[in-house]
Amino acid sequence: MKKPLPKLLQLFLGFLKIGAFTFGGGYAMIALLENEFVSRKKWLEKTEFLDVLAVAESTPGPIAVNTATYIGYKVAGVLGSFLATLAVCLPSFCIIFAISLFFDKFLEFTLVRYAFRGIQVAVVYLIASAGIKLLKGLKKSLLNVLLFSAVFISFVTLAVFAVRFSTVFYILICGVIGVAVYFFGLMRARKKSEETLTPVSGDSVSSPDEKGSEKENNFSQAAGGAKSTEKDAQAPEERKEGEE
Repeated sequence: MKKPLPKLLQLFLGFLKIGAFTFGGGYAMIALLENEFVSRKKWLEKTEFLDVLAVAESTPGPIAVNTATYIGYKVAGVLGSFLATLAVCLPSFCIIFAISLFFDKFLEFTLVRYAFRGIQVAVVYLIASAGIKLLKGLKKSLLNVLLFSAVFISFVTLAVFAVRFSTVFYILICGVIGVAVYFFGLMRARKKSEETLTPVSGDSVSSPDEKGSEKENNFSQAAGGAKSTEKDAQAPEERKEGEE
């Protein structure tokens, strides 16, 4: 039975394979990343993978590099993040460096032009399939549905009317809305907890000092009652002595 490869080597080879055989940028790489690290190796959960993509897209830098850095750190710490980032960038660097040496002659080949046209179709399919998978894995909450619908409608409308609107603003606006909804939920939960802690009836809870004063009053009333009964008992005897 073959021994499994060390996790660092698996991480490096996995990202090296994805970096070498992915065309179309980081978005085309999403489907391969999910298949490799979520479905096969199970190093990430689907919800965590969605969070990784959200952070990688909103932070500066290419989404492929940011995703590789985070997954590598999650799996094997700082060394894992370094190896994953190196592995995903190394094939592209080597290929572009080799093509740059004879770039003009490279584009003159008819087979190369038709090959790139076929690759463009495959890239569209990879991006579309990755988007559909992510959409299926998204939680069907009211906020998510409303945000997705609003972004999709605005994106299609602006594209039809040829209005330029950067995707960065979509990310920022949705992020601000998500943070606002989160803090609103915290305030609402805090208000509910305060309402449950307050007494339902109008009776106020007595403090220890008030309880002590009530006990003293009760004791003094009991002592006064005992003295009055003693005086009432002595009164008939004094009357008899006075008559005699």
